[in-house]
Amino acid sequence: MKQICYKGLKFEPYIENQTIKNRIKELGEQITKDCQGTVPLFICVLNGAFPFAADLIREVGIDAEIAFIRLKSYEGTGSTGKVKEVLGLTESLEGRTVIVVEDIVDTGNTIHKLTADLEKQNPAQLKVATLLFKPQALQCDVTPDYVGFEIPSKFIIGFGLDLDGIARNLPDIWVLSEENNQ
Repeated sequence: MKQICYKGLKFEPYIENQTIKNRIKELGEQITKDCQGTVPLFICVLNGAFPFAADLIREVGIDAEIAFIRLKSYEGTGSTGKVKEVLGLTESLEGRTVIVVEDIVDTGNTIHKLTADLEKQNPAQLKVATLLFKPQALQCDVTPDYVGFEIPSKFIIGFGLDLDGIARNLPDIWVLSEENNQ
């Protein structure tokens, strides 16, 4: 079986790039349909959501804008449980259709805090698009509006997701191998 290794950990193929691209196209079509008559503002949560946001906005068939925010809640292979804002948002959200673009929603802590903060700015609509969703890992009552893939609670890298800053540039998504636990 094909494997790659980062920081002494083995990873196996999980979701191929073409499958990711096909799903992003479907999400773009759905957002286009849902947001007709608006110019949505996509808020990309850096760094991990950057590849997803770039591909997603290109698949949206209506005018749209994009802004960036940087939050941090991970170290190594696990969530710290604390959400830290590193780079803030400067655009006004008042009366706007806003779509937060995340790479992954697992515990839900990050997206819960972010959406609560954004709601204070009175957007007309606030939606969440995530490439990956781990419903079994949720610790908050969070339901993304647009989900690329529901996955089990396993650690993954690639297509924006990292291990201490590396592996984001992998075109496919890789899962931590069970061999690491033996």
